Amino acid sequence: MYDLSGKVAIVTGAGGRRGIGRAIATRLASEGADVVVTDIARPSIPEDEALGWKGIDSVVAEIEGMGRGALGLLSDVSDAGQVREMVERTLGRFGKIDILVCNAGSQPGGDRRLLVDLEEDAFDLVQRVNVKGTFLCLREVCRHMVDRGGPGKIVIMSSRAGKQGNPRYSAYCASKFALIGITESLAHEMAPYKVNVNAICPGLVDTERVYYMADALRPEDVGVEEYRERMLSDRANVVPLGRPAVATDIANAAAFLCSAESDYMTGLSISVSGGYGMS
Repeated sequence: MYDLSGKVAIVTGAGGRRGIGRAIATRLASEGADVVVTDIARPSIPEDEALGWKGIDSVVAEIEGMGRGALGLLSDVSDAGQVREMVERTLGRFGKIDILVCNAGSQPGGDRRLLVDLEEDAFDLVQRVNVKGTFLCLREVCRHMVDRGGPGKIVIMSSRAGKQGNPRYSAYCASKFALIGITESLAHEMAPYKVNVNAICPGLVDTERVYYMADALRPEDVGVEEYRERMLSDRANVVPLGRPAVATDIANAAAFLCSAESDYMTGLSISVSGGYGMS
């Protein structure tokens, strides 16, 4: 366990019931942090609706149930004004920001095409959310961290697809490779302020994103749930540890990177993929 008592964290893209963002937010809260969670309105998954899942409102309730402070904000990370408001409202409520986890990402869909078939709008959307959105969050929070002289912890969610290209993933891979470059550059820039900047590179994680990926990649004669199960099974067969990741696997790595135990680590892009790609 780590001691994050008195720390204030922002976790973007945290509204999914089975998502990485929720897992990270609740893990940081369990370690003692007050947490701001953000997301945008997204299409609902029928299973979540049936369970009464209410996105960031449900995550806020979980965090408050742990006795920690929480704030839920609807925020589009690709909009500079909304990101600025996110930071201002966080500072207005908690007075500081110690931790930023840039987890928000574009929803899989029209971008999962061969490059020769990829529409410009689909390519632009992925870069706007994954790259520009991360940049805007980093810029606003780092300005605050610099002004108060640090220290701080920043975790950027890249991907195994940020280290190795895959067919039909060119737009996504381009965005995640970019985030590794941003991680390394920003680590140099923020080191004088004792702000650690690292990236996590998950493999396939069994979250609601797999549902959207399956819908985008499946043949017309295969149902979404059937193809989702096939994707998870296929990945389990090639992962040395024998299973796809779950959200808590990524949250465990994030908690370490947000803690004092990682104070001498910066500029790294750490694969959390069960041995599926060991670089």
